[in-house]
Amino acid sequence: MHAESPSSPAEPSERQADRHPVAPVPARLFTDDGQEARWRARFSAVRMSRPNWARDAPERNVYVSNASGTSEIHVWDRATDEFRQVTERRSGTHAADLPPDGDTVWWFADTDGDEFGHWVSEPFDGGAAPVPAVPGVGDGYPAGLDIGRRFVAVGTSTDDGTTIQLHDRTSDEPARVVYRHGEDAGVGALSEDETLLAIHHSEHGDSRHPSLRVLATADGSVVGELSDGPGKGLAPLAFSPVSGDQRLLVCHERRGREELLVWDPVSDTETELAIDLPGELVADFYPDGSALLVAHVHAARTRLFRYDLTTGALDELPAAPGCVGSAEVRPDGSVEYTASSAASPSTIRTLGPDGVDRVLVAPPGERPPGSEPVRDVHADGPGGPVHALVTAPAGTGPGAPAVFVLHGGPHAADEDRFDPGRATWVEAGFVVVEVNYRGSTGYGSAWRDAIEGRPGLTELADVAAVQDALIADGTVAADRCVVNGWSWGGYLALLAVGTQPSRWAAAVAGVPVADYVAAFSDEMEQLRAFDKALFGGSPDELPDLYREASPLTYVDKVTVPVLVLAGENDPRCPIRQIDNYLDALAARGDLHYEVSRFDAGHGSLVVSDQLNLVATEVDFARRALGAG
Repeated sequence: MHAESPSSPAEPSERQADRHPVAPVPARLFTDDGQEARWRARFSAVRMSRPNWARDAPERNVYVSNASGTSEIHVWDRATDEFRQVTERRSGTHAADLPPDGDTVWWFADTDGDEFGHWVSEPFDGGAAPVPAVPGVGDGYPAGLDIGRRFVAVGTSTDDGTTIQLHDRTSDEPARVVYRHGEDAGVGALSEDETLLAIHHSEHGDSRHPSLRVLATADGSVVGELSDGPGKGLAPLAFSPVSGDQRLLVCHERRGREELLVWDPVSDTETELAIDLPGELVADFYPDGSALLVAHVHAARTRLFRYDLTTGALDELPAAPGCVGSAEVRPDGSVEYTASSAASPSTIRTLGPDGVDRVLVAPPGERPPGSEPVRDVHADGPGGPVHALVTAPAGTGPGAPAVFVLHGGPHAADEDRFDPGRATWVEAGFVVVEVNYRGSTGYGSAWRDAIEGRPGLTELADVAAVQDALIADGTVAADRCVVNGWSWGGYLALLAVGTQPSRWAAAVAGVPVADYVAAFSDEMEQLRAFDKALFGGSPDELPDLYREASPLTYVDKVTVPVLVLAGENDPRCPIRQIDNYLDALAARGDLHYEVSRFDAGHGSLVVSDQLNLVATEVDFARRALGAG
C-alpha cells in the first residue's frame, strides 16, 4: 500500500463526485451534412492494424480492428482468406499474439480497460472458450511476452515489482520464476533455440535508462550483462532468427541518439553498426539473419531501409509515399508495413522482393475521408530549436481559432501520420498545432531527457516559444488559442492554464495527471518507477518538486474554462487525483469548468465513445471561444 497525501480530500463516494457540471455531448458538430458525415466517417470507418503472423505458420495472422464498433482481436487465415472476430468485450481488447504454430491465439484479459489481468488463449479457429494461457502466473500489469516453440516467457508487474516467469509448453507444470525484483523490468526476447532469454531491468533505479541481462532458460543463471551507465539506456530488440546464432540486436544511445549494435552475450562480443542517417533508428532481422529492416525516424517521419550485416550496405526501400508505421519482413522476403500522412488515411501494404508495392489488405467498407497536410515549423526555444507540425483548414485567414494539441508520453512524438482527431479539429475550422517539446522522442537523448528534474514546466516553455512564433507570423491569434491533450498532454494542458494563464482561452484535458502526489500513490507500478526516475525520487523525497510540477498547485491561478475527460478505471492517471482537482475547481466557485467521465481506462476502444469524447472536446472549445 502507498500512503495517501495528507492533504488529499475524502474518497469520491464521500464527496459526491457527480456534483461536478457534466459536459454536454452535442447531437452533431456541423450544420452542413457533408462535414458531419466526414468527421464521423473518419472514426467509424473500419480500421485494422497490420496483421502479425505465426512464425511457423505465416498464413495465420492476428490483428486489431474496430469492425464491430469496438477495437477487438481478429484473426485472418490467408490460406482460406477467412476472417474471424475473436474477442467481444464491453471495453474492447487491444493486445494479442500468436505462438509459432498458430494453433491458438493469445490475448490479454483485463477488466474494463484497467490493464490488470492475465493472458488467455483459445483455438485459432474458435469453438472453445478462452483459458489461462500460462499456468502459475498471477494477475498483474503486462511486462512483456515472448511465445516460443517450447518455452513462453511472461512478465508481470504489481506493487511488489516485476516477476518474469518461464513456462515449458510441453509440460503441465506451472511457470517457474527466473527473475524477480522490486524495480521495473520486462521480457525482451527468446533466442531462436530458446536456450537464452534477454530481459531489460532497472535494478540501478532508473527505469528510463534500462540495462540488459541474458539468462539461461535451463536454470535461470546469468549468461551476460550489458550496461552503459547512468543516463544511457539499452533495449533488447530481437535475437537472430537463425538457430545457434546467439546474436542479440540492441538499441543503444552511446552517442546521444538511438542507434544499433549486435551483442553476443555468450562470447561477450559486440559490434556497433555505423549507419549514417540523422535521427534515430530501430530495427529487426530479415528471416535469414543476413540483414536488418531499419526504421529511420527523423523530422516527424519514418522511412524504411535494408542494412546488409556483411557488407554494411544501406539501401532505402521504395515504400509508398507517407510516413511508415509498423513494418516486418515475411519469410519470403517481402516487407509488410503501414503508411499514411496527415492528409491520407493509413493503408496496409506489401513491398515484394521484386520491388513491387501494393495494398495487402483493405478493411471492408469505404475508406475514411482524407484531411489537410501538415507543414513543418521550427521555433527558437530556450533549449534549442523546437519542431512543430501545423495543420490549417483550407482557405484559413488571420484570426482563425487554434488548438495546441500536446502529445502524451511524454516520451513520444507527433508525426506526419493520419489522425481522425486532428482532422476533426481542422474540419471544425481550427488551426492545429502539435509541438514536439523537450521530452519528445526522435530528436536525440539530450532532448528527450531535458525534462528530468523539472517535468511539465520545461515542455511548456517550448510550447510557448512555438506559440509566440506563430502569433508573430500571423498563423494564430493570441486571444483564440486552446490548449488540449490526452494523458501527458492532458497533464500539460492543466499545467498550462495554471502557470501560463494569459496565453490560453481554454483548456481541454483528457485523462490527465491533475494532482501529482495522489497520482503517484494510485498509479500502476511501472509509472511510479518512471516518475521516480523522471523526478529523481518520490514525492516523500522531493515534495517541493512534485508540488511545483502538479496542476493542483496552480488551481487558484486558472482564469479560463476547463474541460476534463476522465476514465473511471484508468490505472495510469487514476480517477481519485482527477476528482481532487475538480473539487479544488469547485471550491473556487468562480470558474467555469465541465467534466466528462467514461466507463473505461486510459481512453476508450469503443467507437461511439470516441465520437462522443471528440464531439465534447470540440463543442466545449467552440463555446469557450464564443463560437458555438
